[in-house]
Amino acid sequence: MNPKSCVAAWQRPAGILRTTVLTAILLGSTAPLLAQDPPDADSDDIESIDAIIEALYDVISGPAGQERDWSRFRSLFLPEAHLVPSVVTPDGSIRHVVWSPEEYISRAGAQLEEVGFFESEIGRVTEEFGNVAHAFSTYESRIGEGEDPVQRGINSIQLFWDGTRWWIVNIAWDQERDDNEIPDKYLN
Repeated sequence: MNPKSCVAAWQRPAGILRTTVLTAILLGSTAPLLAQDPPDADSDDIESIDAIIEALYDVISGPAGQERDWSRFRSLFLPEAHLVPSVVTPDGSIRHVVWSPEEYISRAGAQLEEVGFFESEIGRVTEEFGNVAHAFSTYESRIGEGEDPVQRGINSIQLFWDGTRWWIVNIAWDQERDDNEIPDKYLN
């Protein structure tokens, strides 16, 4: 089907036809992605939204000098996933960085292991529809276990259920600041 006939079919009132066209477009563009072998994952880490988010925090946390289980980290994400921190520069401008899971490991992994880092969830609001979910996961970070938090923020986590397991599709996050306080509704 050429693009013009796709648009014409999409504009017809029949909802079934719209769904069929959209499915054909999506499957045609993602078929190579669906054919990839998934990374090995511990079934306990991917059986529920709670489990995969708990595994995410667990795998990046640990004392100074402790190597993280980056294979486990990789197993939580779709291979094409993105991690997108929001960054406020010294001049006050707002920027973002886009990392793949591999880029996150290479750019942040050594620092997490060198200084020690513990991140834990302190609240979450989750929405689900069909095979997709979104979690606003409020976190606090510590340099040492049992230390006072050095930072808080929200991880905006997109998730996908493929019929057998949950995958992290993307994570975007921002930190709490004087001009960016976490609303009470995200601290449940």
